[in-house]
Amino acid sequence: MPNQKRMNVVSPLDGRYAEQLGLLPRRMSEGGLIRYRVMVECHYLMKLCTTPGTKIRPLTEEEKEQLEKFSLLTNKDLNHISELEHYGADGIPAIKHDVKAVEYYLKDKLAHTSMKDLREYVHFGLTSEDVNNISYALMLRDCLNGEMLPALEEILKALDTLARDHAADPLLARTHGQPAVPTTFGKEFRVFHARISRQAEQLRNLHICAKLNGASGNYNAHAAAFPAVDWIKFSSEFIRSFNPERGPMLENNLFTTQIEPHDSYAELFDALRRVNTVLLGFCQDIWRYISAGLVVQKAVAGEVGSSTMPQKVNPIHFENAEGNLGMANSMLTFFSAKLPVSRLQRDLSDSTVERNFGAAFGHSLAAYRSIMTGLGRVSVNTEFARAELEQHPEVVAEGIQTILRREKAAGPYELLCKFTRGRNITAPDLGEFLDGLKVKPAVKAELKKLSPLTYTGLAAKLAKLH
Repeated sequence: MPNQKRMNVVSPLDGRYAEQLGLLPRRMSEGGLIRYRVMVECHYLMKLCTTPGTKIRPLTEEEKEQLEKFSLLTNKDLNHISELEHYGADGIPAIKHDVKAVEYYLKDKLAHTSMKDLREYVHFGLTSEDVNNISYALMLRDCLNGEMLPALEEILKALDTLARDHAADPLLARTHGQPAVPTTFGKEFRVFHARISRQAEQLRNLHICAKLNGASGNYNAHAAAFPAVDWIKFSSEFIRSFNPERGPMLENNLFTTQIEPHDSYAELFDALRRVNTVLLGFCQDIWRYISAGLVVQKAVAGEVGSSTMPQKVNPIHFENAEGNLGMANSMLTFFSAKLPVSRLQRDLSDSTVERNFGAAFGHSLAAYRSIMTGLGRVSVNTEFARAELEQHPEVVAEGIQTILRREKAAGPYELLCKFTRGRNITAPDLGEFLDGLKVKPAVKAELKKLSPLTYTGLAAKLAKLH
C-alpha cells in the first residue's frame, strides 16, 4: 500500500524513490547526524578517561558499556535532543545550538548513572566542529561502505557477466554516429566495466580527513587544562580508532583552522562524480542501442509504457538514472567548489551545505538501483546486429587498405577513399572492387575473407579480460 506520509514530502528521495535508498536515510538524515555526534562524544569521553595525563578516573567495564549504549538512540531520544535545541526541555530554555543540545542530553544521561562525576568532561575542550567534522567523516565513510560501493559492485558484476556472455557477438561500431569498424557487444560492456572499476577503486582507497584540535586548531584549551598530555598523539589515535580493516579510512589532519578544510571531502565528491559521469554515459549508450533495436527490453506484465501508445516499452529506468545522476553531479560539483573555501578561521556557510550530502548520495543511489533494474530487463539482439553489419560491407575498408599498405601497393588509402566515401556499397560492389585489384592471388584471397561479422580484431579477447 502507498505510504500516505510520502505524498506530502518535498523531495522525491523521501517519497517516490524512498524504497531505493536502503539505510542511507538513517545514516545521512538529521537523526543520523545526531547519532554520530553522540557516538563521537561518548568515545571521546572514554578516551579521556584512559589517558593518564588527564588524571580523570578510569571507567569501569559496566560504565563503558553504558556509554556505548548511549549511542544507540531511539526516536524518542532524537526528539528529546531536538526539543532541547529548538524549544527547551528539562528546565533548560531553547539553546538554538545543535551540538550543545547533544552535550546537555549526555550530561543529563550521565547524571542518572555512576558517571555523574564525569559530566563536565563531556565535550571537554572541544569546539562544535571537532564533533561535527568527525561525525560527517564517519557518515560519509559508512554510506560509501554500506550503500554506494555495494550498489556499484552489483552494477560491475552485471556488466562483467554481459561482457563475458557477449564477448564475441559482433556489433557495428559508430564513430561520430557513422558506421565504423566493427566491435563486439562484450567489448563495449567491458569498457564501461573497466571505467567504473577504476573510479570505484579510488572511492575504496579514500582517506577522509578529520580533526580534533579545538577552537582554532591549536589545542589551546586542551594544552591549558592538561599540559602533560600529548594531544597530537591523542587526536591521531582517537580519529584512527574509528577505522575499519578496509575501505575508506579516517585520517587525522593536524593543520587546520577551526574547521577541517574539507579538501578530502572534495576528493570524495569528485571521485563519486566521476563514477556518476561514466554511468550517465552508459545510460545514454544503452538508450541509443535500445532505440536502434540492438538491445531489446522485456515487457513486464501489467506495466504500460505510454498513456496513449500501447505498443511502447520505454527505457524509463535508464532515463530515470540519467536524470538522477545529473541531479547528483550538480550537487557534488557544488560541494567540491564550495566547501574548501571558508573565511579566515571559519564561517558557517558550510553547515547548511553539509546537511545536503544525503541528497547527492540519495540521487546517486536511486540511479544505481534504476540501472540495475534496467539491466535486468534487457537482452542483446544479436540477429539484428548481424543483419545491420551485413548492410555495411564498407566497414572493412580499413582492413583492406591496411593489408594493401603492407603489400606496398600504390596509394591504397586514397584508392579505398575514392571507392567508399559517401557511397552505399553492397557486398557485390566490394567483391567486384577486390577482383579488380592487381595483387597476388593469395593476398586477394586474404582480402576477400574480410567480413563485417568477423573483422572485430581482439575485441572478444579484450571483453574477457578482467
